[in-house]
Amino acid sequence: MSLRLSSLFIGLIFASAALADSPQLSEEGKACVECHKDSTPGIVEQWQSSAHAKKGVDCYSCHKANEGDPATFDHYGHKIAVIVTPNYCGRCHAAEVKQFEKSHHAAAAKFIGSLDNMLGEIVEGGPAANNGCRQCHGSEVKYLGDGKFDATTWPNSGIGRVNPDGSKGSCAACHGRHTFSSATARMPENCGKCHLGPDHPQIEIYNESKHGIQYRANMAKMNLESKSWVVGKDYSAAPTCATCHMSATSHQPVTHDVGDRISYTLRPAISIKLDNWEKRRLNMMDVCSNCHATAWVDNFYKQYEGTIDLYNEKFAKPAKSIMDKLYAAKKLTPTPFDEKLEWTYYELWHHQGRRARMGTAMMGPDYTQWHGFFEVARTFYTEFIPEAEQLMPGVTAEVMKSDYHKWTKGLTKEELQQQIDFYKDRYQQ
Repeated sequence: MSLRLSSLFIGLIFASAALADSPQLSEEGKACVECHKDSTPGIVEQWQSSAHAKKGVDCYSCHKANEGDPATFDHYGHKIAVIVTPNYCGRCHAAEVKQFEKSHHAAAAKFIGSLDNMLGEIVEGGPAANNGCRQCHGSEVKYLGDGKFDATTWPNSGIGRVNPDGSKGSCAACHGRHTFSSATARMPENCGKCHLGPDHPQIEIYNESKHGIQYRANMAKMNLESKSWVVGKDYSAAPTCATCHMSATSHQPVTHDVGDRISYTLRPAISIKLDNWEKRRLNMMDVCSNCHATAWVDNFYKQYEGTIDLYNEKFAKPAKSIMDKLYAAKKLTPTPFDEKLEWTYYELWHHQGRRARMGTAMMGPDYTQWHGFFEVARTFYTEFIPEAEQLMPGVTAEVMKSDYHKWTKGLTKEELQQQIDFYKDRYQQ
């Protein structure tokens, strides 16, 4: 036998072996692929490179309709679900779905009815909310029948999407269609689709932080495709959002409840500790301890607590107490955002105050200071307090008696001289 024929024969043997080892698709799945490789080739290409394809999980495995799902249609003799909801993913990933169901992500569509949603839905206008707010938070998807949906609610891959079958969420929001990639979900850019901007700039803060710098410098060492992806074992170059909030350590497993390691909520006007916050904090400290010494982690949390206490006591609680007095005295109408002070107050806590707190939580000093506390202080002293006084003279008097604000009455000669001496020494002027 010639060398060429021998090589061809050996190649055929290996090809046959590979085919024999490949998972077999269902007949329905084969039919889907055969048709969709021409009609939607991008989808088929994505699926073919996925872990699902390698395990023989085909189109029909995911899209075969559940009993009782109202958003299905007949498709070449098969009952097909257009939206693969968590109920469908839970056929194989029950533990992950259960964890996700108790997370804040799953409840993200509850923003409907909030001040945020009023801004988008009423003040700005419905399409702004449909194409903005709801694309991250999720819409209440309305099915019209025959495979068609209300265009104001679909397409939508918001993390808290309310699906026609009653389930909440979209696994594809993090894992993507149709690759359903763990590596994608581990990348900070993935979270940055929603966690960015003036009111919750987590991706910008992360990029500024040493964590983000280390990630970009060491992406090739991150081993994102690893099956286990345990920090300190499978990678150690840098943490991503998933590392801290979801992924496994040597002491705790993966969780799809992103709140399992968060001890404070920094979203409301006044920061509060969550239920069972001690355990949550220990979970996060366990993550930190893979790269940082115990004393470092302990002191970080002391710095963090100090910043949160400062924000709460100096700005948040006083501002809220003033707003409460104004509403009680009917100096403000019940309608949100119809008076300037309501816009000022909203900007104070919802944008500037969040940035200050989140900057500290994720070690982004510029977001703590210049995008955070500087703007909080400027707005509080030069806008909020004067505007409140204009509406109701004397309403801020009690607040401004606090030692936090005594500087506004004027610095002592000693304090002024200290500032002058500092600048002379620092800038030789």
